[in-house]
Parts: sequence; C-alpha cells; structure tokens
Amino acid sequence: MTAGIDTRPLLRDRDAVAGYVERVCFKTGPPGLVGTELEWIVVDPDDPTAPVPLPHLREVLAAAGPPPRGSRLTFEPGGQVELSSLPHQGTSACWSALEEDVRHVRTALEAVRLRLLDTALDPYRVPRRQLRHPRYDAMEQHFVRAGGASAAMGPAMMTTTAACQVNLDVGRDRADAHRRWSLLHTVGPVMVAAFANSPVGADGDTGWRSGRQRVWQGLERARTSAPREGDPVAAWTDYALDASVMLRRGDGDDWAGPAGWTMRDWLLADDPLAEPDLALHLTTLFPPVRPRGWYEVRYLDTQPYRWWVVPTAVLAALLDDPVASAAAAEACAGLDDWTAAARDGLADPGLHAAALACLDAALAALTRLGEDAALVAVVADFRDTYTALGRCPADDPLEP
Repeated sequence: MTAGIDTRPLLRDRDAVAGYVERVCFKTGPPGLVGTELEWIVVDPDDPTAPVPLPHLREVLAAAGPPPRGSRLTFEPGGQVELSSLPHQGTSACWSALEEDVRHVRTALEAVRLRLLDTALDPYRVPRRQLRHPRYDAMEQHFVRAGGASAAMGPAMMTTTAACQVNLDVGRDRADAHRRWSLLHTVGPVMVAAFANSPVGADGDTGWRSGRQRVWQGLERARTSAPREGDPVAAWTDYALDASVMLRRGDGDDWAGPAGWTMRDWLLADDPLAEPDLALHLTTLFPPVRPRGWYEVRYLDTQPYRWWVVPTAVLAALLDDPVASAAAAEACAGLDDWTAAARDGLADPGLHAAALACLDAALAALTRLGEDAALVAVVADFRDTYTALGRCPADDPLEP
C-alpha cells in the first residue's frame, strides 16, 4: 500500500475470483501426500469441570520442547490443543510421525496430571473462550449478531469441540480433482456415522452420536453446509461469494465484518477486493470439505487415542485406490442425510452396511498400497470392535 493506492492483486469480478479459487484452492498434482490435524480437549481428571488455564498449558508444553517430528502445536479458543502434522508420503509415514508427536504432548501433560479427552465434545464444561485475538473476537461477534441457534452454537463450536481433520491431495488433474471431491462428499455421512464420538455435552446426553456435528449443523448453513454438486471450482467460488463477510483485517483490533454483507456484495461494491481479503474470507468458511490447495476433511470427530489414525487411513485408501473408490461410491450412494448420520450413527441399517463396505474396501486397499502391516492391523481392529458390530466410538462409556 503506497500513498493510498492499493498495490495488492485486485479481484474485479466473479471470473477473477474463480481464477484464484482454481489456482490456489484446487491446485493439482500427483496425489500421495497425507496429513492429519488432531484437536484434543484437555481436562484435569481430579476436577474435570474446572477450566485448564491456557497460560498453564502453554508453559507446560513450551517446557517440553517442540514436537520431535515437526508437527505444529497450536491452541483453539477454548484451550483445546491441536497438533498438525507435516504432509507425509502415505498414511504409514504420517502415522509414525504424528504418533510420536502425540505421545510427546501426552507425556508432558500427564506429568502435571492433565489429560487429553477421548471425545470430540467437552462433556464437563460450558463454553468459555480463553484465546484472545481480533479474529476470534470478530467470529464471536458475528455469531451473536446472527442470532438464533448460531448465537448459542458459535461459542460452543469455538471452545468445546475437537475434530480429526484429514488432509489429502486435490488430484493429478481437473478430472481427478472432481472425482476425489465428489467421493469425499459421497462417503461423508457414512464416515460421520462410523466415527461419531461425542454423545455427551456439558448439559448431558445430546441425543446425537456426534454431538459435535449437532453443534456445527446448528450454525449458519451458508457457512457450514456442503457446496452444491457439480464442478467444484464453480461451486466453491459461488459458495464463497454467497457467504457473509465474518471479518476484515484492520489496522487495529476490530476485525468485525460489515453486518449483512456477503463477499459478492463486496465484489460489486466500490471498495477494492484484494486477494488477501478473499484468502482471509475463505478461512472463515467451514464446510464438510474445504479446498486449500489440498482437501481438508472437516467432518470427523476426534477419536480415542488408540484409533486416531483410522479415519485418515480409511479416507486415504478410499481416494487413492481405484477399486476401493468404486466400492465406496456404490455403497454410499443415496446416503446423503448428514443430520441422520450424526444423530443415529451406525444404528441405521443402511449406514451400517455402507460403513462396513467402506472399511472392508479400505483394508484391502491399504494392503495393495503397501501400507505398514501394523497400521492395517489397527484399522482391522477398529472394524471388528465397532463397524462390524454396528457400533461407533460414541457407544463406549466415557472415562472421567
């Protein structure tokens, strides 16, 4: 910015936005990289209803040193711990590296009698934000301003939920990117049901196997539902333009977006829209799958410690192996009710049958892809413990 002239790359119309989306969000190349982001709710088992102060968490984990295998350690607004792995060539390599970093964090916390909960929704504490930043101030203000369910679910989403996010390559070319995008959405409700792990909130039984999904689905749908079907670049472009502007980065601490303004309104206004403005806006959209130059799968509950790698292994195998891809697409066709999947889990016979077909297809694919036998064994144990019996982790009793 020089003498009042905006020198940043400007976006003048929808075509310019679509060009950015295709170039940055759907960047193609040979697939094979796998990453995982794990969020965990932290409690003091002696007093699980008490908040764990974020400064204390930071101090404990800083004293332990950085994760040895390079995962990025961050904190969510309620004090949840997040570990984001580096991208690795294949699931086995991701598992080996991130498992070591998770053990590093668990060991440091257990030394001061803190533990990572094996559930994706805080069962003990009401929403309480600890992390202060203009981004989160604006986000909280946006949900309050939206009113209705968003006013209650927004703070709960920010401070009491934990996800297992799987990061997978977009694809080798435009056609492959479309195929992988479509498959991740087709199997989505079945994966939500198979890995549901948050039945209890601070006010008791939520009535959902994935209470975390109940929170997310209670937010404004223009920001959290799946984009329309069809060409993913066009769908994501229109999704981004139609969503309200949650925040604008300012010179001070007030980043609140203008009330009632969508990104399309901004594009048409006499107010230059620059690429960094669009990039920031895209980080405030929370669909089941978010394109970021890779596909960030956001619909999965965090898993009990023993099983965290299973959803990563299953999704990577279903996308990368042609036989498994076809089997999963056939098994999950027509099972597109995200709400029923999150509410009922595998108690629904159709979801149960489809989940078992997906797990079996993934197991065969993991072997064909040459993944570590120990990893295959973990996935097989999950299949036999839960999926084959019509169960999901939410059916286990929660340990205090």
